Amino acid sequence: MAPMKRISPYVLLIITLLCAFLLFSIWSARQAATRGSQISDLNYYSKGLKYNNTRVEERAAASRGWRLETAINKKTLVFKLSDSAGQPIAQATGELTLFLSEKKRVIRLQPTETESGVYRLILPEQISGSLQARIEFEQQGARVSRQLLVNL
Repeated sequence: MAPMKRISPYVLLIITLLCAFLLFSIWSARQAATRGSQISDLNYYSKGLKYNNTRVEERAAASRGWRLETAINKKTLVFKLSDSAGQPIAQATGELTLFLSEKKRVIRLQPTETESGVYRLILPEQISGSLQARIEFEQQGARVSRQLLVNL
C-alpha cells in the first residue's frame, strides 16, 4: 500500500484567501454600480481643505438672512450688502476674484465701503470681455459669496 500524500494547509489557506478576495471584489463592484457617489456637493473638491470652514461661514450668513445685490456701470462694480430686515451690513471685508482665462491669471481686488453697506470697486482698464468672477464678503465669521459673469 502506497502512503497517501497529505495536502499542505497552506494550499487551503491560499485558496480561501483567493475566494475571499473574489467575493469582496464582486461586492465592491455591485456597491459602486448601485449606490453611486455619496458626495452631494459638486463643488466639494474645488474648495479644497477649507471646505468645512467655508460651509459653516455660508450657513452663518444664510441664517442671518444676508442679501447681496450687484450692479455694474462701465468699469465700476457696486455691491449692496444687507440683512434680512434690509439694514445695511457695514465694515465687512470683501474680495473680488477675477478669472482671466485667456491669460491664465487670477486677479484679486478688494472693494471699498463708500457708505454703510455699499461697496465699490473700479476694475482695471486693461480688463475687457466676458469674465468669470467670484465675490465674497465676510464679517464676524459669517460669509456670503456669489459667482458672477462680468461683461465689459
